[in-house]
Amino acid sequence: MKALRRWLGRGAAPTLRVLMVCSGNICRSPTAEGVLRARLDALGLGARIEVGSAGTQDLHAGEAPDPRAIAAARSRGYDLSALRARRVVGGDFMRFDRMLAMDEGHRRWLERMAPPEARARVELLMNHAQRYRDQPVVPDPYYGSGRDFERMLDLVEDACEGLVRALREELAARDAERAVPR
Repeated sequence: MKALRRWLGRGAAPTLRVLMVCSGNICRSPTAEGVLRARLDALGLGARIEVGSAGTQDLHAGEAPDPRAIAAARSRGYDLSALRARRVVGGDFMRFDRMLAMDEGHRRWLERMAPPEARARVELLMNHAQRYRDQPVVPDPYYGSGRDFERMLDLVEDACEGLVRALREELAARDAERAVPR
């Protein structure tokens, strides 16, 4: 069965696309991208679900994530070093199925920028939290300490666990829909 799943996933276009969004795309959203990508790869779903990240601003375009984000992620087994910051572009609303905002400001910005024909569903990442349900947003650790980056990572890992469940359910529904003869 594993061999069949690997064979089906080879070279196939992703079934779902997810974009993580924060302000500058150097702390929260690349961390969320790295965590979600690692979780999906561990489940053998990396070929079926594309994960990216972007910012609402282009202040850091082309830059690597903040060194503190890279260090916090590395301490838990995630590699963010190859990621580079970019700004959300209009095409993202058509390319991605879900755009997950780190806070309410990002969510509102995405909803304002979305063209009428947008296919992406905009939501808060923390809507998927399991243990931290009382935490509505992922706070920006940029002006904080190393502890703030660890706290950000705690929240992102938790929300990504719930998001993985939701994405698996969505994949199963899509697969079942395709299996129905027409």
